[in-house]
Amino acid sequence: MAPAAARLAAVTGATGFLGGHLVAALIAAGWRVRILARRAGDYPQLAGQAVETVLGDLAARAALDKLVDGADAVIHAAGLIRAPDAAMFRAVNVGGTANLVSALNDSLSHAHLILVSSMVAREPRLSAYAESKREGETTLAGLCRVRWSVVRPCAVYGPWDRETLTIFRSAVRGVFPLAGPRGARIALIHASDAARGVVSLCDTEGSGRIFELTDQRVDGYGWDEIADATERAVGNKVLKLPLPALAIHATAAVNLAAARLIGRMPMLTPGKVREIRHTDWGSAAERQPPRTLWQPRIEIREGFQATVSWYRERGWLPQSGVERRAA
Repeated sequence: MAPAAARLAAVTGATGFLGGHLVAALIAAGWRVRILARRAGDYPQLAGQAVETVLGDLAARAALDKLVDGADAVIHAAGLIRAPDAAMFRAVNVGGTANLVSALNDSLSHAHLILVSSMVAREPRLSAYAESKREGETTLAGLCRVRWSVVRPCAVYGPWDRETLTIFRSAVRGVFPLAGPRGARIALIHASDAARGVVSLCDTEGSGRIFELTDQRVDGYGWDEIADATERAVGNKVLKLPLPALAIHATAAVNLAAARLIGRMPMLTPGKVREIRHTDWGSAAERQPPRTLWQPRIEIREGFQATVSWYRERGWLPQSGVERRAA
């Protein structure tokens, strides 16, 4: 008797930072993977991974129909994290979700749809991005006729992440900017743990629930704790530099004005500053997937050290002083 074919997972956002980890986790769990990609070509984060590619984007109905055809699970991880205005965030993070749900509804599939949202969706008034993520969740819940779940990862770091890289680069130069207020809590999770958490839900029936994903410290870390872990990871002392709120907001306003002139969006915008300076990005055990289903494995010190090593191996960070003297 021929062996049964592996189950098929369809993935949007597979060519992004977290998406590459999702593909690896799916394949490790025995899934066949089909991805949506806007262009043909080689994606370094998917190197060596056997995937089927459908060319198109979240506005291309024919591509979405092909993507979800025959899928047992659909992971929707695509979305904008930078945009010039709220309308663009909404067009992709809300409109793209609606388009995918429509294709899945019409396919008569029994797939489990998992939306990878963000913890910022808890606070939609903070930014246009947060508002679009919350509205994407609401759109899914209102339109979806198949089984579904929503996952809200906290701040994700790990290989291929260029956003957290800026913090490590600053630490290598001896400075750790304390951008948040004293007493604030920030949950963190390594990308491979986040990916495993999402993939673990593929095997469930779909609860129509929203789950949060963090590492073992579900209540989060203080800025000083994150600075200490960063210091150990890069291998040199850092100056913990508190950043005045007024200075951060002013920098973000200048960034946004400059971006509108050059047509390139920065990460630090007024909305992002409000997210960074929010005091409670912690979670709670009851908001996490059941521990019988999934548990994070990587704590912050191990995760930061492994991430810094990965950056250095690829030349994204300079070697440590000890490594430079030994070379």
